[in-house]
Amino acid sequence: MTFSTTSHGSSAQAHLPNKVHLGEEATESREMGVAIPQKDDTLKAKPLAHFIAGGVGGMTAATLTSPLDVLKTRLQSDFYQSQLQALRASHPVRPAPLFISLPRSALVHFKETFQILHSIYSHEGPRALFKGLGPNLVGVVPARAINFYVYGNGKRILSNYFGYHDSMTTPWNIHLGAAAIAGIATGTATNPIWLIKTRLQLDKSNAESGKGGRQYKNSWDCIKQTVRHEGIRGLYKGLSASYLGVAESATQWVLYEQMKLYLARREAAKLADPKHVHTTWDDVELWGGRIAAAGAAKLFAAVATYPHEVVRTRLRQAPVVPVAGGKVQVKYTGLIQCFKVVAKEEGLAGLYGGLTPHLLRVVPSAAIMFGMYEVILRLFGTTS
Repeated sequence: MTFSTTSHGSSAQAHLPNKVHLGEEATESREMGVAIPQKDDTLKAKPLAHFIAGGVGGMTAATLTSPLDVLKTRLQSDFYQSQLQALRASHPVRPAPLFISLPRSALVHFKETFQILHSIYSHEGPRALFKGLGPNLVGVVPARAINFYVYGNGKRILSNYFGYHDSMTTPWNIHLGAAAIAGIATGTATNPIWLIKTRLQLDKSNAESGKGGRQYKNSWDCIKQTVRHEGIRGLYKGLSASYLGVAESATQWVLYEQMKLYLARREAAKLADPKHVHTTWDDVELWGGRIAAAGAAKLFAAVATYPHEVVRTRLRQAPVVPVAGGKVQVKYTGLIQCFKVVAKEEGLAGLYGGLTPHLLRVVPSAAIMFGMYEVILRLFGTTS
C-alpha cells in the first residue's frame, strides 16, 4: 500500500509518522518537501494525471477569466490606447495634491476598465468577451503540460547535479534555473498559438464597429493569412518578448516555492507536536495558504515585469496589408524598437496599458489553476 501527500502536506500527513515503520521505502519528494513512504515509482507511474490536472486547471482558469483577457489585450494595443487618450482629453481632470491624485487616478482607471468591458458587451455582444478563447484553450493544455513537466523534472535534475538531496534545504537558485528552462521551452513551443489568439482578439471588426468586414474568419484563416503575408517567421512574432517574460514566470515559481516551503514547515511543526489535534481548520488553513501563495506570487511577478506583456502584444499585432497589394506595413519591428516607440509616443504609462484588467485576470487565474491542479491530482491518487 502506498501513501502519498500533496505538495504542501495534507490532513493525511497526520498519520504518516505512525506508518513509516511498515517496511515501505521512504523517499524524499522534491515537489512536496516531505518524506513519503512508497513502493516502486508510484509518482512516475501517473504522468497522464499531471498532464490532465495541469490542462484542466489551465482551461478552467482561462475560461472563467476570458473577458478580462480580451479587455487586457485590447488595452495593450495602440488602437485602444489612442481611444483611451482621446476619452481622457475630453474629460480633463483638475490638478490635485499627490495624496489625492493617486487614489483618484486609481479609481478612474478602474472605472475606465469596467466601462470598456461593458462597452464590449453592449456593442459586440457576449460572444465578444470570449474572442480568441478557442486558440487560448488549445494553447493552455500543452503550455501547462510543458511548463509543469519541464519545471518539475528540471528541478529534480538540477538538484541531483548540484548535490541537493533534501528539498527542505534546496536553494532558490535551483528553482530559478528550472523555471527559466521551463519558461523558454513553453514560450518556444506555444508562441504561434498565442499570436493567433492575440490577433483574433484585436480583429478590427470588433475593434471598430461598422468599419469594414472581419479580417479573419477563424483561427485557421488567421494562420493562413499570417503565413501568406509574413511567412513562417510571422507565427513567432513576439517570441523575444516571451523570452523576456521568462523573468515573470521564474519570479512566480521562486516565490511560490518559498511560500510552499513555509507552509510545509508549518505543517511539519504541527505534526511534530504531540499535543496538536488535527481539525478542519488546519485543512482550510493549508489549502487557503496554497491558493493565497499562488495568487500572491503571480501578483508580485506580474507587476514587476508587466511592460514585456505590452511589447509582446504590440509585436503580435496584425500588420497593415494594402488593398492593392504591395509591401506589408509593420509598425513594430523588434523588441528594443517596440520599447522605444511605445515610450516615445505614449510615455512610460503606455508600457503599463491594461495593467488593471491583467491583474484582475492573472491573480485569480493563478489561484484557480494551481488549486484545480492540486485537487485533480489528489483525485488521481498522486501528487505534484
